[in-house]
Amino acid sequence: MNQELEKVSLKLNIAGRVYPLTVNVAEVDDLKKAEASLEQCLQMFQKSYAVRDKQDLLAMAALQVSALASKKSEVRVEKVVERVVERIEVPAESSEELLSLEARLDELLRS
Repeated sequence: MNQELEKVSLKLNIAGRVYPLTVNVAEVDDLKKAEASLEQCLQMFQKSYAVRDKQDLLAMAALQVSALASKKSEVRVEKVVERVVERIEVPAESSEELLSLEARLDELLRS
């Protein structure tokens, strides 16, 4: 059977609570890595800020993960745009408007 279709039961321990899940076999390793990473993050916040409330720790970790994901997404979009722009060549006989747009896009990519 294809790993993407095969389901397994998995229990993840997050902030002292066990969450039973049914997931694709292909997702198990990623989820276990995420569990370990999250637990490490929670411990770091607990030591650094002397926070005891698990809900507060989870909120802080969620904020950090979301910020990192957002930043990575922005970087990926910028790289794709750069690749597309590199492939576009504006012929010398193109309109002034198109040349102006290209210059503005180059300026935006540099900032």
